This record gives sequence, structure tokens and C-alpha cells, in this order.
Amino acid sequence: MEKQIQERYTLSIERIRNIETEKTVGEKFQKFFSKVASFLLEIDRVNQVLKNDEWKNLSFEEMQKENQKLYEDILPENYERSYANPNYAVEMLGEEYGKILAFLYTEMRGEIAYVFERKELYLTICNELFIEIYNCFEGEEPSYDSLKEIVYWYASDYADVFMADRIVDQIDWKQDFATRIIMESDLKDLRYLYSYGEYVSENERRTAEHMNELSEETICKMADTYTEGYRMCFVNGRKDLSKKGSVNVRYTLGFERVVKKAIENFEKMGLKPVIFRAGVSVLTKRKHFKTGYYGAIANKQYEYDHGADAGLFLDKKFVERKLEVLKNTYEKHKELAGQMAGPAVMEVFGEAPFAPQSKKNAVHLTEKQEQLELLYDSKSGQITNEYIKGEERGFTIIAYPVPEIADNYEEIFDEVIRINTLDASLYERVQQTIIDALDQGEYVHILGKGENKTDLKVQLYKLENPEKETIFENCVADANIPVGEVFTSPVLEGTEGTLYVSKVYLNELQYRDLEITFKDGKIQEYTCSNFEEEEENKKYIHTNILYNHETLPLGEFAIGTNTTAYVVAKRYGIEDKMPILIAEKMGPHFAVGDTCYSWSEENRIYNPNGKEIVAKDNSVSILRKEDVSKAYLQCHTDITIPYEELEEISVVKPNGEKIIILKDTKFVLEGTEMLNEPLAELN
Repeated sequence: MEKQIQERYTLSIERIRNIETEKTVGEKFQKFFSKVASFLLEIDRVNQVLKNDEWKNLSFEEMQKENQKLYEDILPENYERSYANPNYAVEMLGEEYGKILAFLYTEMRGEIAYVFERKELYLTICNELFIEIYNCFEGEEPSYDSLKEIVYWYASDYADVFMADRIVDQIDWKQDFATRIIMESDLKDLRYLYSYGEYVSENERRTAEHMNELSEETICKMADTYTEGYRMCFVNGRKDLSKKGSVNVRYTLGFERVVKKAIENFEKMGLKPVIFRAGVSVLTKRKHFKTGYYGAIANKQYEYDHGADAGLFLDKKFVERKLEVLKNTYEKHKELAGQMAGPAVMEVFGEAPFAPQSKKNAVHLTEKQEQLELLYDSKSGQITNEYIKGEERGFTIIAYPVPEIADNYEEIFDEVIRINTLDASLYERVQQTIIDALDQGEYVHILGKGENKTDLKVQLYKLENPEKETIFENCVADANIPVGEVFTSPVLEGTEGTLYVSKVYLNELQYRDLEITFKDGKIQEYTCSNFEEEEENKKYIHTNILYNHETLPLGEFAIGTNTTAYVVAKRYGIEDKMPILIAEKMGPHFAVGDTCYSWSEENRIYNPNGKEIVAKDNSVSILRKEDVSKAYLQCHTDITIPYEELEEISVVKPNGEKIIILKDTKFVLEGTEMLNEPLAELN
């Protein structure tokens, strides 16, 4: 089998070498095919260097040059004249050809990852797709439908290679490409950063340098916070971690020294690391999101432009094919899947906020395809939960800044370490005071200040036994690091009003003047001011917050209590660069989509004071008892209002009496005064 793959690969490279220079297609198409052929031949050159074990002999500067060469065509300064840019491709190649050939080039660029992972079969498959489409242009120009058919069968035929391998990568610790880099490299020699095949920018290089400058004590502190948060997620959720054997570690390049220590910590818990790369093929990635490890994002606009490329072939038959592969692969590897404890995520933040352009020539899903995508998300979620059970898995997530955040990066980094390690017991006591007030309420009223239009009523669960039950979870620093917040699943019926935030950064995308109106707990209207055309604003939100659902419920309401983080953000002027993980602790936040308890509602969980948290369902999630496909939306997006945009947060009791929790930026509820101490620094 390996010999056959080698022979196919060699033949494909010989053909591509001819394509680079021959003149058998029209001139405008020849320029495109010659450009892509040159890229594929560059991949082959790297392949030979790696095969001959010559890569390790390159200097840091030589590796840097090689890395730049692989990614330079899609960097922002070159992207306007790149065939990967749908607008440029359409301009040069025509509307239909441009879209499909821009997709083709993008799919070929996945070979950068494949060559470093030594996946010659993947290289061969991509090369053969390129050659097949090239052959169509020899002679008369092909029909668009014939090209789409080729792309369709590429996706369908190789779903059981790309998709199946992707699932195995997500559960099998023996797929250890990245683990070996982390554990076996000399991390003081920054050449290791170029071993992945990911794009490496100044952020990753300076981050790795900074990690090497930190003391062993600090590295241990960072790793311990991360892994102990993961362990406590199981303890607090009353889930048995001893039944599990693996943990999915996700991180961004540069943090390997911390990740290495974390892996050692996890192994003491009996967990082996499963570390997989963020998807690079239309068959393995989801929109522009990065799930897994990755380096620098060479061009966020490029990623956004190709987020819906599946629209070229997505139909009901293909969805059924993907679900079949998913089910069969999990069934074949069900023991490995059952061992997976869940993700431990280390995020980064500090890059310039990204507000995408809307490219009319990018591939967009039709309404029918949007519904098919939702169908796949729903059914794939059900299949995954069958093998990696929600009631048994946990997670943790923590975030650190990258050097791009500011010139005083090191100082900000130290502050974030401080934020991530604040005294959880102190916050636990103060947050319990807030919960005691909230548990008396019928609803919570959130009112914006000044230009903030927020005026929202959040209906609360009615307690049957207040002595033993509670509505809100007292969240300190286990799953979501840092401290702290109190959160609940609101009652949808009766939840209504307007949520507004002047500027927010969600899932790597910036929103300006985001305004969402709720009726009976579900999104009724929405808009923002990112684009001149209102239709574009609505489409932007519909695609990236509603995930193409007609509406979404308010799955979570929370009050963040980390005023220390808020003050740090204000002091350094980095409010718009804070990740939602920290930003959600800097004011009230509202999550649209699933509740925080999705797939594990039956687990009985308790606050530190012994009261059981009973507000875990709403009228959407409870549908799981009748039809699970109607209960889960496969999304959960937190939206935070910063303290300075708030006039008041109050809880209203059934008799109409009001308990004010926050007034004009400050906590005023008796027993929460310590939360205002950091705020005094701003004055």
C-alpha cells in the first residue's frame, strides 16, 4: 500500500512539473495553474528536505525563510492579488471559474500541514484533484457543473479518509505528532517552532522567548492553574475522572514550555495527551474557527472568505455520507472515544480586533444548505455524545496575551498570571452573597447607561425548596479560568427586552453597536453597524452568532465579578483585546444558544454551600426528553456588557421589592464591597 502511494505521488509530481510550464490551456487559466503548480512543487521540495532528514540542519533564519515562503501568498500585503482571494480570482478567471478555482487553491494549501506530518497519501489526493481539474481546461473550457461534480466526488470519496482520520486524531493519544515536538524538542532552541508547518509570526517567536525567560516556578504555577482547573471541573461536577484515560490539549504555538509541564501534570492524573491540529481542509474545518492547536493565523480575512466553501458541494446525500463516516469511525474506536475526558484549552489574545469584509464573490451557503448544515451539527452532536458522553466529560479554558497586545507585553503578561491565580475562596464567599440575593428574585433587570440601550428582564427559575436548592452556580476557577461569575439558565418565558453593547469581540470577529431584542427568551430582532447595508449587518450576525438558526434562546445569564481584570484592561487600554473568557467576568454576560449544562442536565451538582443547582434546563433544552434533535443548538456565544456601560443590575422579588446588586458601575449589595476595591485604582 505504501509503495502504491509513493508511486502515485511520484507520478503526480511529474505531471505537475509539466503543468508549471506547458501552454495547453487558455492564457488566463495558465497563469492560475502555473501559480498553483509552483506552490505544489515547493511543497514537494520541502517533502524531499524532510525525507532526507535535512530539515534539522537548517538554521533558524533558514527555517524562518522557508516558513515565510510557504505562507507569503496569503499574507495581507499580498492577498489582494492572490488567487486564494475570491474577488481577485473572479476578476481574473470569471465569476464561476473564479470561485471554484479559489477553493481549489485553498484546498491545496492544506498540503503545508500534510507535508510536515508526513502524510503522503493526503499530498497525493490533493495533487490528483489539482491535475483532474487542470485536465478539464485542456481544449474547450469545461462547464461549471462538471467542475462542481469533480469537487463533489473528491469530498464524498475521501470523506472516509480525511474525516475518519480527523476523528481518530481527536481521541487517540498515539497520534502524537505535536506531542513529540513538545516533549522531545530543546525548547530553548526556537527552531522547534517551525517543526509543525504552521505559520510562525513575531507573536509565536516572542512568546516562546518569554516562556524561556520565566522561572521554573512561574511555569509550574501557570501549568498547575490550568491542570488543577481541569481536575476541579470533574470534582465540582461530581464526575469520575478515574474512568478516563486521555485529555485533549489545545494551545497556540509558543507556549510549549507550559504545555510540556501540563502534560506531565495530566499524566499524574492518568491522562495521556491528545493533541490535534486545527483543520486545514474543507472536510475537517468548521467555518473560520480554529479547533485544535495552531500557529499564527496568516490572514483572518482569507480564513473568513473560505469559511463556507462547502457550499460548492453540500447536499443531503453528502450530509448523510459524513454522518455515516462519523458513526462508523466512532463505533470502530469506541473504547478510545470512551476514554476521552474532554478538552483543556489554552487560548491567546491581544491581536488587533478583526472586522471582516463581506466578499460577494466568496462561496455562500444557500438557505437549503444552511438547514443541512444545522441538521449535520445536530445529528453529529448526538453521535459524538453517544461515544463521548456529556455527563462524563469536563473541560477547562485559560487565556494569555501575545506580544502584539502592547509594547509592555511582559508587564501585561504578569498581570494576567495574577488575574488567573486570584484567591478563589475570597470570590466564592462574595459570590455566594450575590446568589443569596438572586435566589429571592422573580426576575433580574439589567439597565444600560448613557448611550447603551440595554433594558432587559431575565426571568428566573422558581425555587421549590430554597433551603436546599439554588438558581445560580457559584463559579470560581475550575472550568472557566479566571474567577469569577455567578450564572444560571434563565426561564425563557417572560425574558424580554434589548441587549446592546457598543463594541464586542466574539469568536475572533468584531461587532460594533450590537443590538439584540428578545421575546420570551428567544432572539426576535438583531442588528449592528459593521457594514453600510443593513442586510449585510443582519447576515453577519445570522451567520456568526445565530449560526444560521432562525432564532436562538438565551441559554445563560451571568454576573461577572472580576473587577481586577476590568481594571487591568482599562489601565492598559486593552478592553477591546480581552478574550471573552476574561471579558465575561468583567460585567454581566448573556449567552445565546445552548445552556452551560447541555448534554449533562441529569448530573446533580451543588454549590460549595451544599445547595443543589436546579436551574439547568429551559423550555428548549427540556425537549431532549421528547426529541433530542430539538433540544440542542450546538452553539453558545457569550456577550458581555462592560461595567462602565451599566446603570443598574437589580433583582426583583415576587412582591415587587427590588434588591440592587450593581449601581452606576459599582457593586452596592452589602457584602460585595471588596469587589469595588480594584475600581478605586481607576479614580
